[in-house]
Amino acid sequence: MSERATQSPEQSPGLTLISYEGKPYRFDPGALCLELLTTGGPGAFARYEVLHTPADLAAWADRSRLPGGLRLDITEAEVEQARAVRDALFLLTADRAHGRRLNRRHLDAVNAAAAEPPLVTRIEPDGTRGWAPGATGTRLLSTVARDAIDLFTGPYADRIRECGAHDCYLLFVDTSRPGRRRWCAMEHCGNREKVRAHRARASG
Repeated sequence: MSERATQSPEQSPGLTLISYEGKPYRFDPGALCLELLTTGGPGAFARYEVLHTPADLAAWADRSRLPGGLRLDITEAEVEQARAVRDALFLLTADRAHGRRLNRRHLDAVNAAAAEPPLVTRIEPDGTRGWAPGATGTRLLSTVARDAIDLFTGPYADRIRECGAHDCYLLFVDTSRPGRRRWCAMEHCGNREKVRAHRARASG
């Protein structure tokens, strides 16, 4: 997993991640809900945690594939809830990627978040798309959780995967027509694995 994500709104959807070597690369997990998984995770992935304050969660929303201009009012309690929902979603996604049975407790966490009112969009006077007032952390989580439900029950549910590199655990959904995506990003893990395979053949 990469160490951090940086904003690059002109290249949305997707995030710019920074590798262990300090090199930036683009990672498109294919869904809003899976973008949240780059902010940390349960167990050993807690060392990647970036959601510490309301400003951190707002910054993630600004980097995400959500349309710009979202002004969020987030509490500390909602940040804690965001971490809990993200961890449950992380484990659900990993289980789905590896064909394991989905945990009921994790499903309940996502379903409970989705049951809250979501973010609301509106048409602005100039005809552009904007956000209705009252955007809270709870509404943000509801929007993310509803996106997860759409993903897990939709046509790409069987294309949820983990990066094929031996030391990368990024999760994504393959929405390409061929359906043969193996890597988080070809420019990152794909190239690394090509080099590793070439060296292995050469040494053999």
